[in-house]
Amino acid sequence: MLMAKAPKHRNQRVADQIQRDLAQIIPQEIRDPSMGLVTLQSVELTPDLAHAKVFYSVLGADPEIAARILKEKAGYLHSILFKRLHIHTVPTLHFFHDQSIERGIEMSRLIDEAIQSSAPENPKEEN
Repeated sequence: MLMAKAPKHRNQRVADQIQRDLAQIIPQEIRDPSMGLVTLQSVELTPDLAHAKVFYSVLGADPEIAARILKEKAGYLHSILFKRLHIHTVPTLHFFHDQSIERGIEMSRLIDEAIQSSAPENPKEEN
């Protein structure tokens, strides 16, 4: 039973290390102002470590432009990771725009609007 947990734990440690390394590598190696500020949200690995889903958010730029640049540079980023990580298989990188922050902001805005529209126009003064 303990053996089943070890690979999953190792998988998470490798994912965390990839996220930390990419967070350093991307701003240093991809100096394209049209990409904006890219923040890595999470990394998910397949059990065999062959593929990594890298979830990111973007500030100050169009997410589609950032996606195109990250996709173009995925092989280059993979080669840098290969030099940094001391593991047999460095996963192929697949970038996905994480829209959860934008959805959260939109939900918050809608809640604020609903609260304002349901509030009485002239609140009664308490004596």
